[in-house]
Amino acid sequence: MIVPILSLTVLGVVLGLILGLAARYFKVEGNPLVDELEALLPGSQCGQCGYPGCTGAAQALADGTAPLTLCPPGGRAVVAALAAKLGVEVDLSGVQDAVPSIADVREELCIGCTRCYKVCPTDAILGAAKHIHAVFKEACTACGSCVDVCPTEAILLRPVPPTLQSWSWVKPGSQPLAANEGALAA
Repeated sequence: MIVPILSLTVLGVVLGLILGLAARYFKVEGNPLVDELEALLPGSQCGQCGYPGCTGAAQALADGTAPLTLCPPGGRAVVAALAAKLGVEVDLSGVQDAVPSIADVREELCIGCTRCYKVCPTDAILGAAKHIHAVFKEACTACGSCVDVCPTEAILLRPVPPTLQSWSWVKPGSQPLAANEGALAA
């Protein structure tokens, strides 16, 4: 009984040492600029930029093959940070700050076709075939891929409702006047 346990332990230790040495010997050094650019991106891995994740987007930015405005969830803040890091000028007039959103399934329209479930990059949609689906809000990155494939338009992107931790005062003058408030002011 002790011989098999001892032999497997020795075999595990020897193979672990071999793998550790191979990892050090065959280590590939990456581009430090890619790591710094990836740290500036949101890290949601949503794919809205057209790359398979934030690492691919950071690599394209470092290579100079992608525009600085490639990240829709990041908005103006990420574009400005990327421009500062790369030392280039960028026009922020075309960049929109999107409000944080999450997908929401309207249960009365959901037919359970599982198309949204199959395309979700973060597995945020819960459900099964011929059952109503739901969105795991903590995992949703608001990439919109589920909205595009839903045949009944049961999925909408809605702004994240404020909580006690995320609520803040609106800065005066930052919101445009509503139509009826503008008429009262005139």
